[in-house]
Amino acid sequence: MRTTNKKLKKILVTGGAGFIGSAMADRLMEDEKNYVVIVDNFSTGNIGKIPPLDSRPKMWKFIKCDVNNYHDIAEVMLSYKFDYIFHYAAVVGVSRTQENPVWVLNDIEGIKNILSIAKNTGVKRVFYSSSSEIYGEPVEIPQNVYTTPLNSRLPYAIVKNVGEAFLRSYWQEYGLNYTIFRFFNTYGPKQSKDFVISKFINKALRNEDLTIYGDGHQTRTFCYIDDNVEACYKIFENDLLINDVINIGGSDEVAILDLAKLVIEKTGSKSKIVHLPPLKDGDMKRRKPENTPMIEILGRPLLPLEDGIEKILKIGLFETNTR
Repeated sequence: MRTTNKKLKKILVTGGAGFIGSAMADRLMEDEKNYVVIVDNFSTGNIGKIPPLDSRPKMWKFIKCDVNNYHDIAEVMLSYKFDYIFHYAAVVGVSRTQENPVWVLNDIEGIKNILSIAKNTGVKRVFYSSSSEIYGEPVEIPQNVYTTPLNSRLPYAIVKNVGEAFLRSYWQEYGLNYTIFRFFNTYGPKQSKDFVISKFINKALRNEDLTIYGDGHQTRTFCYIDDNVEACYKIFENDLLINDVINIGGSDEVAILDLAKLVIEKTGSKSKIVHLPPLKDGDMKRRKPENTPMIEILGRPLLPLEDGIEKILKIGLFETNTR
């Protein structure tokens, strides 16, 4: 028997044509009790990442919308009166955010718009995509949501930090519940080629040089998209971490130079590794989350990096551009 509309959870996913946003929307639509509205303005998202328009028509709807424009998002939110919001809309990518700092700062308007309307329309909780970038250069490893200082001065990181402050303030002032996801490097099929693993794979498959900033000894942890989405979905489904913060990221540090070598090995590529001058800002020496809560919520180990790369190569879905 089909679930009646009265029992549906109405969920808004902003930035739902982006990499992580679209994957979360897909996961939400697997439950027939959820009705999902995806909004995106395609500034960095891609229409190819949302489901085909004729798929599961009773489960979801797409609306082209700019969350940074109050009238755009107000029309959507006032029409649907959502129960939950996943706010993933943002300018992303190190190069893009450094080259367009004012564009990045505009994302503050998006979180303000979402929260100012949500507090008056019955929204039960807002889930917010923050970033590991807010930790800046590591003063503590692993980086802990409660004890590690937030010391980045880059516009992208500042915007994410301001967004977190807005969520806490709206909870304190209006009782609007939130959960903050601090995403570390996530990768998988459908990721745009701006990001390191997808960039390396796309270049390796064409036997092009893999470029690395500096000596390549800077380290990152990598989280496969399914692990990211499943952890966040369980937090939503089981009412966990209400008015709290969690790191969503991988466990094992990998040097970027070693990542390039691994991609070349897995693809059987003839690519060469070329070193470029170090970035002036934004290329932190180390990044590693304290992710015990995430693993406990998943109830299983995270997918190893080698297995994740093999899955991408098997699926063969590579993004050729970001628009």
